[in-house]
Amino acid sequence: MPNASDTRPASRRAAARPVPDGAGTAAAPAAPPARRPWGRVARLAALVVLAVVVLAFPTAAPNAYILSAGIVVLSYACTATAWNFMGGFTGYVSLGHAAFFGLGAYGTGLLIRDLGLPSFVAWLAAGAIVLLVTIPVGIAALRVRGASFVIVSISFVLILLLVFQAWGTFTGGSDGLVVPRPFPDMLRPEHHRTFFYLFAALLAVMLVAWWAIDRSRFGTGLKAVREDEDKAQALGVPTRNYKLVAYVVSATFTGLAGGMYALWFGDLDPIFQFSIMLGAYMVLMALLGGVRHLFGPLLGAVIVGTGLEYFKLEFGDTQFHLVATALLLGVVVLFMPDGIIPAAQALVKRFGPQDSSIREMTAAELLERNRAAAPATTEGDPTAEPTTAVGQEGRHAEGETTTEGPGEGEGPRRGGPGGSSRGTSERMEDAAPRPRTGPEEDR
Repeated sequence: MPNASDTRPASRRAAARPVPDGAGTAAAPAAPPARRPWGRVARLAALVVLAVVVLAFPTAAPNAYILSAGIVVLSYACTATAWNFMGGFTGYVSLGHAAFFGLGAYGTGLLIRDLGLPSFVAWLAAGAIVLLVTIPVGIAALRVRGASFVIVSISFVLILLLVFQAWGTFTGGSDGLVVPRPFPDMLRPEHHRTFFYLFAALLAVMLVAWWAIDRSRFGTGLKAVREDEDKAQALGVPTRNYKLVAYVVSATFTGLAGGMYALWFGDLDPIFQFSIMLGAYMVLMALLGGVRHLFGPLLGAVIVGTGLEYFKLEFGDTQFHLVATALLLGVVVLFMPDGIIPAAQALVKRFGPQDSSIREMTAAELLERNRAAAPATTEGDPTAEPTTAVGQEGRHAEGETTTEGPGEGEGPRRGGPGGSSRGTSERMEDAAPRPRTGPEEDR
């Protein structure tokens, strides 16, 4: 149906509207081209290759150190993906997610030591504890935005660091906490191999959950919060509840990753478990790969985790890996603010095969067919006005007058947008006010 801004007469709109070829006028615009199936096939093939590489890595690893480095990279991937539930969907940047990582790790170890729970039962119970703790923390923290939220998140992790470091009788303090191994009879290489698959399974669960949320109505609401929270709230999105749910989900997955790390590594130190650098690594990994992409944090974890392990191996206890991390973060912010995966997709789209503009092709085809169909339209409907070209019709709509005389068109026209100057002058004379000469004029 015509919109309110279309001021053309109904007959002209009907003449300019494309109809099927059989009616003698222009054909309907062509449908947009179907999406290429090769894109979906390529993504499926990449996913299969990724799964094969992950499953084959423990067998292909040349030694136990390389295998343990792979577990570290997978733990980074789990934490970065867990952070992305909050940072990627809502745009809230939290540097304090190490607090949930440490709570999950220490919760698992303390439940095993003090209550004697089985290892993986304690792991799940620690995840539930993190979930319960996160609810009041999230209600308080999400009352602020932007830099204030970042400061609140940092404050929370620093408070937990001081508590767990000072409470030596309960947490072990600076001496740390030793967590019993869940598989005491396994040799070290076999222990690494088992936990590699456990971390991979946890990462797969996170990726499936992120994929499901991304395609749900809940995920759409979170993206609305990320783009413009005030506008989303004005449109009826319960932004406070959505943010709280995303925060709780992100913290719970981070706590589960911390508990899995405690079961694998077995030696907990509050300085590492509640380190702000760990939260900064999560942010860097997610930003490097692309926070709006499913596999962005995974790609960032592979790059950053591998780099950190390499620098620590080559340069020992020096802080050179921190310098490299800072340089990498600067490169990401300056040249790839959206991440590697979105940048690569934009590059392929730029230099790949280009699709023609549907709008331009349709306009050109419509103009040609309207010109060819104008005589047929006029002959078929004697009451319809002649169909004009798009450019001419636009000039009529703007109020320009034609120069056709009585012999060139259908005869003299009344004044108006398409009328003659004579008709216009007559109407102006009729509408001009006449002088009042006396009481008789009023009668």
